[in-house]
Amino acid sequence: MIGATRRNRRTSYAFARDNFAALCDEVASSGEAVVIKRRGQSPVALIAADELSSLMETVYLMSNPANARALLDALARADAGDGTPMTMAELRVTTGFDEAPR
Repeated sequence: MIGATRRNRRTSYAFARDNFAALCDEVASSGEAVVIKRRGQSPVALIAADELSSLMETVYLMSNPANARALLDALARADAGDGTPMTMAELRVTTGFDEAPR
């Protein structure tokens, strides 16, 4: 990993500037953000676009209290081993997502 340890993903502005392409490649491949410290300014984060999209979707889904409760309840049931394990293909058949649009 460039400019930081796995545990502390921070780097300086100068290092990020001098190694921007490699830092972008690293962030894209690892999926982990890197915080860039800036002298006299607030730090910023370099994050892969798909990770940002995922975070934004999570915020959206969790912003509705009823939806958040349903998702958290489902997660608790899954963690407790409740439910029936199935493959994605089985889930598609069960939910009807494998059918052609009408």
